[in-house]
Amino acid sequence: MHESTFPASVADSGSQPPGFVLPVRVYYEDTDAGGVVYYASYLRFCERARSECLRAMGFEQRRLLEGGGPIFVVRSVRADYLSPARLDDSLIVTSVIGKLRHASVCFLQRISRGGVLLFTAEIKIACVSASGSRPTAWPGALRECFRAQLYPSNLS
Repeated sequence: MHESTFPASVADSGSQPPGFVLPVRVYYEDTDAGGVVYYASYLRFCERARSECLRAMGFEQRRLLEGGGPIFVVRSVRADYLSPARLDDSLIVTSVIGKLRHASVCFLQRISRGGVLLFTAEIKIACVSASGSRPTAWPGALRECFRAQLYPSNLS
């Protein structure tokens, strides 16, 4: 990922950025044979953090789906693997909302260990209808929650 797309205070490993924070422990299943975290595991950690962020805002994806609400799909991922995590590491996954559009939202996520930045990602999530998988607007209440969580440098 190009560091310029990640707000400086979020990318700076020396400061704790605003946003949603999820602690994650690295288990054997997350690693390769050498005990190093497998590259796809970082994306799973980010997925968990986004799901828990939504839950913390009062939105459970299962309830939205059961109510005929929209489906959230990953549209694109830009990631930088900066330093390896290892078996049994205690990690912090931080998520902020970088951009909000009519039918998409961009999460800026980072994974760190003890103040050392290991991974950054810019993950665009699209909102699509449950019936036809066509782009659809965010439900009003969810859109307002996203708007309230927008990282300040992206409010323009």
